[in-house]
Amino acid sequence: NSEGTLLAPVSITKIPVVLIIAGSGPTDRNGNNPMMTNNSLKMLAEGLLAKGIASVRYDKRGIGKSKLAGVQESNLRFENYIEDAEAWVELLKKDPGFSDLIIIGHSEGALIGTITAQKESVKKFISIAGAGVTAGEILREQLKAQPPAVLNQALPIIEKLENGQTVDNVPKILYSLFRPSVQPYMISWFKYNPQNEMSKLSKPVLIIQGTTDIQVSVADADKLANANKNAKKVVIEGMNHVLKHAAMDRQKNIQTYSNPDLPLKEDLLDAIITFIKE
Repeated sequence: NSEGTLLAPVSITKIPVVLIIAGSGPTDRNGNNPMMTNNSLKMLAEGLLAKGIASVRYDKRGIGKSKLAGVQESNLRFENYIEDAEAWVELLKKDPGFSDLIIIGHSEGALIGTITAQKESVKKFISIAGAGVTAGEILREQLKAQPPAVLNQALPIIEKLENGQTVDNVPKILYSLFRPSVQPYMISWFKYNPQNEMSKLSKPVLIIQGTTDIQVSVADADKLANANKNAKKVVIEGMNHVLKHAAMDRQKNIQTYSNPDLPLKEDLLDAIITFIKE
């Protein structure tokens, strides 16, 4: 139901394979969305290939080539994304050409990956730019930038959704965020605490975070690392949310989101390859 791309080196021996899970919103297998092309996940897959590691990256249901696998918004649940990732794991597990199966999850894909990596067939897990708190908490933080009147209307809505209740009369100004058709999805998404899920992993875990990421911070990586004492944490200086070198300056940082020619931050691939080959 979702479509993907396999990159695999020619090999007579079994090789590791990485399942790459993309971030939130209309992000496709390459790390791009209709507004921005940066090719971050495509470059990641190509970087792995150059080191003899196979990878599969896929369009989430409803996105890109997986558009037809999309369900009506009101029927979509966070669990659908977990089920899709688990289906890819099952598929790769059956392939005799692969040895270890590793999951890399980026951004919201890190949470999907943390849950999927709890499957026994997954040998290692890599979280890149994963949030350390629930989606409800993230939303509260983001809404703090809004005028108090907006925030004060939003907070009780978030709380209701966290308690598994839908909200009927959404104020006009918040309608696009909390439209009734998206509420069931939000309820399903808000339930998952990344720290809880991370604590369930009893296998090698690598947590990677860039210092100039304006969407997720090093504090998030610390929270995840504290939740799993065996996890390794790598902080990459000057790497932003799309895994490129960027300044902290918001405008300059966001410019990199639309630059498909800018290479990935070098230390990123080094950290990943080392961890996979360990």
